[in-house]
Amino acid sequence: MTHPRPTRRTPQSVAEVHLRDVAKAFGPTQALDGVELRVEDGEFFCLLGPSGVGKTTLLRTIAGVERPDRGEVWIGGRDVTHLPPAERDVAMVFETYALYPHLTVWENLAYPLKERRVPQTEIKRRVERTAELLGITHTLGRPPQTLSGGEMQRVAVGRAIVREAQVYLFDEPLSHLDAQLREHMRAELKRLHREMGSTLIYATPDQLEAMTMPDRVAVLRAGSIVQCDPPLEVYLRPKRLFVARYVGEPPMNFLQAEIDAAGEVQTAAFACRTETRDIAAGVCLVGVRPEDLTVTPAGSAAPPDVVSFAADVYAVEMCGDYDLVTLAVGDDHMKAIAADHSTRFATGQTVNVSFVPDRLYVIDPVTERVA
Repeated sequence: MTHPRPTRRTPQSVAEVHLRDVAKAFGPTQALDGVELRVEDGEFFCLLGPSGVGKTTLLRTIAGVERPDRGEVWIGGRDVTHLPPAERDVAMVFETYALYPHLTVWENLAYPLKERRVPQTEIKRRVERTAELLGITHTLGRPPQTLSGGEMQRVAVGRAIVREAQVYLFDEPLSHLDAQLREHMRAELKRLHREMGSTLIYATPDQLEAMTMPDRVAVLRAGSIVQCDPPLEVYLRPKRLFVARYVGEPPMNFLQAEIDAAGEVQTAAFACRTETRDIAAGVCLVGVRPEDLTVTPAGSAAPPDVVSFAADVYAVEMCGDYDLVTLAVGDDHMKAIAADHSTRFATGQTVNVSFVPDRLYVIDPVTERVA
């Protein structure tokens, strides 16, 4: 599989990252469990998962802040497993700003270079280039406390990229910003990566960030990678129940069902023929995304190639350009997105719900594999 290449790259700032069977425990807690991962040089790569699945530990292991109990870490073709952080040529951006309040923006950007005794002319070049890349040239003479939240975040990013490192590690850098600033910074980070052409590994619990920014996404659960694919592939073809549940907003709907050897699925609400043949006959789960459900008034004619069933409207939430309709289907609730504002639904109303059969996911309840 090929991945998009950045428009500009410099050999000294680009590197492949390869983790081989990396494990790390903290007492009885297994933070990383045999992680195998290869991040291509110049790739924007995302680690996605809820808190406590090992994202930060994985970044800290790449950076050298944590030593793995087992396995190897390779950066740019070098085994760096036993090298200290200073010898790995890696820069890290944390959730907190980590700016010195008594220094100006210029001095904050220059500080990591002065610590490494970079010549003054080179410091000037890097600080000016970084400020231009991030659009913060106008803030260079100001202290951090006079900056907006977005400006402070860009300065924090600048403290890392001014190093011109081989690899950049971002640990939930946008989590404390408001929604509008996060949207702006997502676009800024994509542009920054495109212009720098560097290898960037970005950890986040936010699926919107994971779906909109990177070339590929690795979904983590309990210290292991359960799926690693381009964002659209993760969304359309989740390989495990955990991924199907975690990725997607609103979340996927799930119903208890039974499947026979011919792939016929039967739920309390509907029956559906599927192409699934590799899940054992018996009890299973089925899933369908809210955006794949069509809700129409009761009695509406449904096309012959769709699955259709009746439901009662439990609640309606107006979300701007669409309504989120919660449906009572027997003892279960399902959510559907109704984008046609010419038709309004009311609580208690009986409606017709339909979907195309190939948008149904069938899940093995034992292995949690999605077919």
